[in-house]
Parts: sequence; C-alpha cells; structure tokens
Amino acid sequence: MRVLLAEDDEALRSVVARGLTENGYIVDAVPDGEAALAYLATYEYEVVVLDWRMPRMSGYDVLGAMKTRKISVPVLMLTARDRSADRIAGLDRGADDYLVKPFDFGELLARLRALQRRPLAVRDPVLRCGDLTFDPAAREASVDGRPLAVTATELAILELLLRRTPNVVTRQSIAMNVWPVEADGIGSNTIDVHLARLRAKLSGSRSRVETVRGVGYRLLPS
Repeated sequence: MRVLLAEDDEALRSVVARGLTENGYIVDAVPDGEAALAYLATYEYEVVVLDWRMPRMSGYDVLGAMKTRKISVPVLMLTARDRSADRIAGLDRGADDYLVKPFDFGELLARLRALQRRPLAVRDPVLRCGDLTFDPAAREASVDGRPLAVTATELAILELLLRRTPNVVTRQSIAMNVWPVEADGIGSNTIDVHLARLRAKLSGSRSRVETVRGVGYRLLPS
C-alpha cells in the first residue's frame, strides 16, 4: 500500500523510505509540509508518517489543513518533542499515533500495521470475498484456508481490490497504489499481465476479478 513520508532530515527520510520499501510499501517521501499537502491532494494513501518540525509548513499545520480539507488518512506523527503537552497537542490536532525520535524501526512498522487495521476495528480485520481472505497484519492471502502463492505486486493489487469490493477500482488507482511511479503501471499492459496472473491463481476459488470495460476492475464473490 502507498505511504506518504514527510520528513525534513534527508538522512532519516532516506533510511525510513528504504526500510518501508523493503517491507512492501510504496513510499512517496517529501521534505516539507507544503509538499506533503500537495501529495495528499493528488494521491490516495493508507497511512501518513508526518514529522512535526519541517520547513515551509510544520506537521502540526499539515494536520490542521487536512482537517479543514476533510482529508481522512491515518497519521503517525514522528517528532523529537517528547513532552506530554506536545503529545496531547498533536493527538488533539488529528494525529492518530505518536512516535518519539529516536525510535526502533520495528516499532514504526508495528504502529503502521495497527493504523492500517484501525478503520476496520469494529469489524473483522481480515478482508474477505467469497472463500478468499487476506490478513493485512500478516500480509498473507488464502483461499478456503489454503495459502495463496502470489507475488508482492499481485498481493498489493489483491489487497486494493478487497478493500474496495464490490466497488470498481480504476486502472489509475491501481497504478497509483501499487507502483512507485504511476506511469510504470499505466504506460503499458503491465496491469493486464498482473491481473491475468492473479485471475489464474484465483480460478479455483469462489471469488473472481471482473473487468469493467473502460473503467477498471472489481472483485466479486462467484
């Protein structure tokens, strides 16, 4: 899934972006709050990792702008400000979680997984369609209880379809959420190739990927 990382420290931004990428995330990394807000207006994100102190616009101000513009995305605030008053201010402003620098990268990953699950807290956190299931925390898909052997790209497409079912997911949305560079997904038959392989692997299940001509795809129980 796609994550927005806003951090003005170039070295830290590079390390965190690389670590997230190695753990299966598509990462857009920006150095300041204004760039973060511009990306939020353009792309769809599962989670935002937001530094508090940044040039041009602070993370605190980005949170306020997100609230004003009704941009609803879980936000993990990264900051060296460790006073209780600062944490309270950030949470009251709209942050969903708070991680103080320096931090353990494993904890960052765990907190991101928790934020991804949070919108589904009132329901079963496992995504389902027919006999197809996907556990976001374990990053595992199965059909009728049997593990489904898929590539990382196929899994990202499958997760997106499951999260939107029964709605149609456009080709542009798939490209934005699965490929680091949107044009890599749209500029050829890349999406069609991955969808064909995914369909083949789901051929024995009670779920199917339906093509909506000229629009995109949707996942439905069969």
